[in-house]
Amino acid sequence: MTRKVLAILVLAGALAACSAKTPSASAAHPGAPTPSAETLTASSGGAPSTEVGERIFDGNCVACHQSGGVGIPGVYPSLAASPVVLGDPAELARWVIRGQRPAAMPAGRYSTQMLQFAWLKPADAASLFTYLRSHFGNSAAPVDAATVAKALEQ
Repeated sequence: MTRKVLAILVLAGALAACSAKTPSASAAHPGAPTPSAETLTASSGGAPSTEVGERIFDGNCVACHQSGGVGIPGVYPSLAASPVVLGDPAELARWVIRGQRPAAMPAGRYSTQMLQFAWLKPADAASLFTYLRSHFGNSAAPVDAATVAKALEQ
């Protein structure tokens, strides 16, 4: 098998895995309710839930960005020390949800296109972003749902 064919097969598999929706907790435990970010946020005093963020990451992002957030060099960017992840949460929201490239992400650096996650509700996106900003060696302020919603109005 040529390197080009192998690379195409690897990318196709990774893209298919990246585009999968987060599996619900009820799939693993039939009859168990799946808590939303709103439910978990309310129960944690208004703070975004990194538990929901981790679940969203594991179900949608891990195939491309890998379990340690290091990505695949030249194909998928690392989330560790990423200026996009650690930068303006509004730009991060517009990038992940709409595909609007932030200024901190130079065009043409990676051979792949970031999938758009328009199905994410602001509270779930805030939980995901908070998870990304507090894991993989990152240390940045949490993101709230109001910040995400306001960013998407622009």
